[in-house]
Amino acid sequence: MTTTPRLQIESGKVVLTGEWTLAALLPELPQLQTRLAADSLAALSWDLTAVERLDSAAAVLLWRTWNERWPAELSVSGTCRRTLERVAAAPVVSGTGKATLPGPVERIGYLVLGALDNAQGLVTMYGQMLLDLGYLLRHPSEMPWKEIGANIYKAGALALPVTGLVGFLIGVTLSYLSALQLRSVGADLFIVNILGISIIREIGPVLVAVLVAGRSGSAMTAQIGVMRVTEEIDALSAMGVSRSIRVVLPKLLALTVVMPLLVLWASGIALIGGMLSALLQLDISLAHFVENLQRAVPVANLVIGLSKGLVFGFIIAWVACHFGLRVKPNTESLSANTTTSVVTAITLVILVDAVFAIATRNMGIPQL
Repeated sequence: MTTTPRLQIESGKVVLTGEWTLAALLPELPQLQTRLAADSLAALSWDLTAVERLDSAAAVLLWRTWNERWPAELSVSGTCRRTLERVAAAPVVSGTGKATLPGPVERIGYLVLGALDNAQGLVTMYGQMLLDLGYLLRHPSEMPWKEIGANIYKAGALALPVTGLVGFLIGVTLSYLSALQLRSVGADLFIVNILGISIIREIGPVLVAVLVAGRSGSAMTAQIGVMRVTEEIDALSAMGVSRSIRVVLPKLLALTVVMPLLVLWASGIALIGGMLSALLQLDISLAHFVENLQRAVPVANLVIGLSKGLVFGFIIAWVACHFGLRVKPNTESLSANTTTSVVTAITLVILVDAVFAIATRNMGIPQL
């Protein structure tokens, strides 16, 4: 049975009796707080020898009553003293200060420092990948074929339906909108040029990269992040297994190999959608579309599109593994790094695509 906490003043001494715990204090808390708030109590002697139990909540209440200083005279049992000492040793948190938001210059500084830190981590991972490849070339029996095959299946085979569906819809939409404009100026046949070059060279690689970054890139970051949270990465290191060879490298190689194939698949499905739309809108037969496609779109465009897929795949896996390894053991860090991974990967893909566009501006463009 809980004993009611009591406070009495006897001959200039404050005497506490009963159980001073949170459960026992709640019914008597308003009355006790009023009596403890008296300024004169902190300067008196305190006797806690009759206290049956003292928990941290009551200890904090007493410590604040004493103005966070030990009384001049204090009689207390060993158990209660240890509880009070733990409260006294706790760091002081001031509640009077107001939180200040960083200014524009500080925000820019944080962004720059964060970008430099991530750039350093990405370069470090790239160097480690080169070292791992060199090691595997000298020891081919240790190549993680199973891990690579599993990642190819997850990032490639399972992504075929969504990339094919989106590619088909993009092809139909682009063909439909282009047909409306070309019909008005009597340039129906140029729809082959527009669809062929735009899909094979630009839309196909970028579309697949965005889909894969949101699907496979986020999954890679989350998987490695969960391994960090559950300490599986540390367990691999403890067993002498290289995390870069068994976890990071298979994802990099798999997505680098799979992306050109996904680009080829999505571009082909998009062209089929464009051909069907051109057949319905402009009455251009499928045979005529395919025949003109070979003349209107040089092979260099296909090479550029597949090269973009190769580079985009490496970038997405590179960024995903980097942010996955930066996850700290909490769910907030996992979600934040997964989001940052997808945004960073898509941003880098668009930047690299712009570099490709400038570097290959004189390649694959037919001369009319």
